[in-house]
Amino acid sequence: MSRAWLRWVPAAVVPVVIAGGAFAAHAVSDVSLPSATPEQVIALVDSSTVTSFSGTFKQSSSLGLPELPTTGASADASAASALQLVTGSHTARVYVDGPTKQRVQVMDSMAERDLVRNGTDVWTYDSAKATATHVTLPAKSAETATPTPQTTQTPAELAHELLADLGPSTDVTLGANTSIAGRSAYDLVLTPKTSQTLVGSVSIAVDSKTGLPLSVDVQARGQKDPAVKVAFTDLSLSRPDASLFAFTPPAGTTVKHEAAPSAADSTHSHPARTGVVTGSDWTSIVRLPAGSVPASATDSPLFAQVATAVSGGRVLSTSLVNVLLTDDGRVFAGAVPVGTLQAAANK
Repeated sequence: MSRAWLRWVPAAVVPVVIAGGAFAAHAVSDVSLPSATPEQVIALVDSSTVTSFSGTFKQSSSLGLPELPTTGASADASAASALQLVTGSHTARVYVDGPTKQRVQVMDSMAERDLVRNGTDVWTYDSAKATATHVTLPAKSAETATPTPQTTQTPAELAHELLADLGPSTDVTLGANTSIAGRSAYDLVLTPKTSQTLVGSVSIAVDSKTGLPLSVDVQARGQKDPAVKVAFTDLSLSRPDASLFAFTPPAGTTVKHEAAPSAADSTHSHPARTGVVTGSDWTSIVRLPAGSVPASATDSPLFAQVATAVSGGRVLSTSLVNVLLTDDGRVFAGAVPVGTLQAAANK
């Protein structure tokens, strides 16, 4: 464990630097299921044949990030927007019918954001800004899954990222059987063997009948509430109506048409794929070169609110991930203590 972890966690927090209600525990002790081993539950996930479903899921974060003002002289709309999806709680509806028909609706207060893919057509829509972006994917993508910009991840997507390359650095066990969205599930627990990481454990609830991951809890070391939790609150395994994937921008929407991103563009959008990676598994660190953070971000008065001065630079510190911006403009990020990032920067 895991380059997949490294791709996910720093990528969730690094953009905050560049831009300037906890759930109740889900374990239910009286869920009776056939006995299984951790290996058998992982195999259940790998063999899952669920390709069509719809439901509601909630995402909550308790990372200890500061609240930024949204009005007044010190407000910074771009920074507040960047923090929005990694703080607080968000509710989303998801509809999936195979690899090329997907819709995710993030329901914010008085606003809605949509990601819709229907074959080669991909739409993103923001009701608060009354803007939409349309991308036409290459024809060869019509029958295959293609990464598309997302505002949040479903429990299944996040779980597959975290299970992508389990290795000897992780203890894999089973917790108490649980129930999520009315479905019985095994609790697959991933625990780093090293103490040199901020990650305490990752808990994945796996549907006992279908192998579909139903929730993911990421626990920060020494913190009671999950640092990140994504869980279905209701779920249907029926095929969604085709009309849900036919998107037409509402009247008055400003529409932008863009070219499909190339493979190189997709790679460059992930800090863990563009930077230099040092360390291994849970203690891996991403290093980005000087100039990765625009001056407009560090010049913002809000930068001082989210970053603390340390020897050699400033650090954005959370319960799960630390990001160090050195005085010479380099960036170091990882689920490791600040001192580990400083040591990497001094090498």
